[in-house]
Amino acid sequence: MPALTPLDRLLVSADNALRTVFGNAVAGRPTPQVAEEGSALSDEDKREAAALMRVNHVGEVCAQALYTAAALATRDEQLKAHFEQAAREETDHLAWTKQRIDELGGRTSLLNPLWYAGAFAIGLAAGRAGDKWSLGFVVETERQVEQHLDSHMARLPQGDTASRAIVEQMRDDEIRHGAAARDAGAASLPAPIQGLMRLAARVMTTTAHRV
Repeated sequence: MPALTPLDRLLVSADNALRTVFGNAVAGRPTPQVAEEGSALSDEDKREAAALMRVNHVGEVCAQALYTAAALATRDEQLKAHFEQAAREETDHLAWTKQRIDELGGRTSLLNPLWYAGAFAIGLAAGRAGDKWSLGFVVETERQVEQHLDSHMARLPQGDTASRAIVEQMRDDEIRHGAAARDAGAASLPAPIQGLMRLAARVMTTTAHRV
């Protein structure tokens, strides 16, 4: 199979953006399930759970953008394959969270095109700075996502075992992605950049919870 040209890669990236923001993601793995049934949720519980899963869905939109940009920026074919594999697993998360939002009677964020564009621009900038910085950005992103998912486990209604199963599997995957990026040679990001990332994440999660 011939290697993709730069134009081919741009077209693939554009196609991925459209599929992520406007399409219906298809998971490669079954939706995580739990053995026991949860209790019936009140309307208020459903609204809160849907809002939290909407935030998680936005995180997966951003993850798709981040990994697509990183794959586009690197010239290392092995690292490119690593980013693409991670993106495929994040597609599972995208499909699972969308499915759960629908089950709860909620909707995805109206600002998904903006979230994708912003994450893609940041991921591309990190990739242009060099592979070690691109990997470092992934490590820090996954670390913050892990903390964010832990907080959602505490905030989700106790009876919402379906959402909890999804969030728990997502957290396990994010931990693995961060460890893989670290093992691949990630550089540790400077503290000010980590702080800016936390601030940006706080703005995103607060906004996505409502919009």
